[in-house]
Amino acid sequence: MAAEVGRAGEVAGLVARWLEMLGEDPARPGLARTPARVAEALDALTRGYRQSLDEVIRGAVFAEPYDQMIAVKDIDFYSLCEHHLMPFFGKAHVAYIPSGRILGLSKIPRLVEFFSRRLQLQERLTTSIADCLQETLRPRGVGVVIEAFHLCVAMRGVEKQNAYMTTSAVLGDFRDDRATRAEFLALLDRRHRR
Repeated sequence: MAAEVGRAGEVAGLVARWLEMLGEDPARPGLARTPARVAEALDALTRGYRQSLDEVIRGAVFAEPYDQMIAVKDIDFYSLCEHHLMPFFGKAHVAYIPSGRILGLSKIPRLVEFFSRRLQLQERLTTSIADCLQETLRPRGVGVVIEAFHLCVAMRGVEKQNAYMTTSAVLGDFRDDRATRAEFLALLDRRHRR
């Protein structure tokens, strides 16, 4: 706990220095608590570094003979681009075909959260989720599709406000069997409407 408090204080000090470098007064009323708030926000946005996969899974792998596709769609996530430290966010769609073992339903969104809460690239985020499910469950196949909006594209550089990036990672049957891949993509087309 002391290390976390020390780290937060260090980050707040760096943010105060950065505000000074911008020409701001970090002691003025509107900014006086900003360094501490930024440190707290960064701590939350990067908590994936301080978690372990065992904490996320928490023994929720179950023996089960079910052998059809399991998909969890429209998992909201937020991450930080490692190139500009700007947010990117969107939806992850994750599916797998079990081979004797399933994962508790809540653990798939928790895996997305685990990998997204660190400095990240969308491509790496996509493959990390797929690889983790493959290693944890040894299923017949895994499919992950992520659709995201990147503020580094919208607010700087090319400044394109309607550009979304889509990435996919397919392993096992999802890669080798066209029908499996087509079933997965068809499930994505039938989005859940609230």
